[in-house]
Amino acid sequence: MSDDLATFVPGPEELAERLAAVDYLADEGLATSLYLALALPQPLLLEGEAGVGKTEAAKALAQILDTPLIRVQCYEGIDSAEVLYEWNYPRQLLRIRMAEASSAELSENELFSDEYLVRRPLLRAIEHPGPRPAVLLIDELDRADDDFEAFLLELLAEASLTIPELGTIQAAHPPIVVLTSNRTRDLHDALKRRCLYHWIDYPSPERETDIVRRRVPDAAPQLAGDVASAVRRLRAQDIQKPPGIAEAIDWVAALRVLGVQRLDEPAVRRTLGAVLKYREDQDQVRAQGLSALLPAGADDGD
Repeated sequence: MSDDLATFVPGPEELAERLAAVDYLADEGLATSLYLALALPQPLLLEGEAGVGKTEAAKALAQILDTPLIRVQCYEGIDSAEVLYEWNYPRQLLRIRMAEASSAELSENELFSDEYLVRRPLLRAIEHPGPRPAVLLIDELDRADDDFEAFLLELLAEASLTIPELGTIQAAHPPIVVLTSNRTRDLHDALKRRCLYHWIDYPSPERETDIVRRRVPDAAPQLAGDVASAVRRLRAQDIQKPPGIAEAIDWVAALRVLGVQRLDEPAVRRTLGAVLKYREDQDQVRAQGLSALLPAGADDGD
């Protein structure tokens, strides 16, 4: 860790405090893992259910460090060219035609120069000039295939890349790497061995209430607690897509817009689409009774 970072975040507790200042509440385990990713430095693999705050952790880290967040969103079929670099072929072709029209000489070095290089996220992260390293977020790595994972493993080990026409580029400030996975498939052991690991679980109702209040501060005082309890009950049911923290925040925001002060059955009925995104899940919850989601003693209304 650089002297600047060591002064800025001398320990996990200070890091947690700075994250809380930007409305990201990290428990002791996550704050420690993020701190170690900075101090060692070493890539950090965050796993957990969708919507528990894995991506937000990287965003909040970049925010408190006042450094760019460079994100690679993984998907099936992604390859290295899409995240490293490519040459601007239309501009190169135009340059060739201009040279031909003027009978000027055009060397290969001129054509494959920095002027025609299109930088993709990984190259931008490696070239980041500092003074603090960029935060490189490799989001939902489990969606990519084995070949991309193997390529990424080599890049993370070296913090450099080679462009045949230009040579090897070594990171002056190796990026802080955060990888996330929803565990739709298991990642290779070789990659996990090179990473710190932390599993982000659903927060307690009290912590989730605090998170939601921070994100929707103008909602009715008791509404965040009502929704946190309801979301916890939904997660206990056998549904396809249990709601994450993001859905809890969206639900409270929707209820606030409608002027709801406390969660009741009519409010749940009107806004269920803010928290459950599958028709089958909604049908199942309705069949079991919306009143089961309400806080004890709530008025079911009309």
